This record gives sequence, structure tokens and C-alpha cells, in this order.
Amino acid sequence: QVQLVESGGGLVQPGGSLKLSCAASGRIDTISDMGWYRQAPGKERELVAAITRVGRTTYVNSVKGRFTISRDNAKNTVYLQMNSLKTEDTAVYYCNAQVHSGYRYLEPWGQGTLVTVSS
Repeated sequence: QVQLVESGGGLVQPGGSLKLSCAASGRIDTISDMGWYRQAPGKERELVAAITRVGRTTYVNSVKGRFTISRDNAKNTVYLQMNSLKTEDTAVYYCNAQVHSGYRYLEPWGQGTLVTVSS
């Protein structure tokens, strides 16, 4: 099996910064795209940012210029640097990855990490 474990969430004041990490472990041959999603109370889960294996990135409009996604392929880890946080960024953040494991293709999810932006 392949597992994703997120870390780095917490409480931060508006305008502050947090960096999330997500490490994949298990039998992994290759990871293609990796992404960060979030789900706020009463809302659907949305894609925040994604990154290909070669580093091409995409962002939802609401975080452009504030969030930066990056990855370390050697560590099977994806990061999300969040700056200038706003109250509307409050959500549970999940990571997702496209994992090639032997003959299988998997898309595991992490357990989620809570980010609360509040004064």
C-alpha cells in the first residue's frame, strides 16, 4: 500500500504564513502529478494547486501570488508554502498523488491537516 501523510497545519493570524508538507511512503515506483486540495466547512473539496513531476504548476485563482507548490522527487514529498493567509483560506487541506506501484496505478489521499486563519 501507499500512504500520504500531511503535516504543518495550525492556527495563524491573517497575513501570516504556513508551510504544509506531504510525504508519500510504501511501494512507489514513480509519482506523476501531486496536488493540494482543501475543504472548508459546508463547501465542496477544491483543487488548490498541482504540480507535475517536472515541476509545471497550476493554481486556483484565489491563491495565485500567495501560495507556492513545490516537490522533492527524491523524497516523494510535496510542499505548499502559504503566504498572506486570509480567513477564507481556513479549511482542511489534503494532498493527493498519482502513484505508479508495480503494475498498479493508485491515487491515495492523505488524512488532512487543518489550517485555521483567525485573529
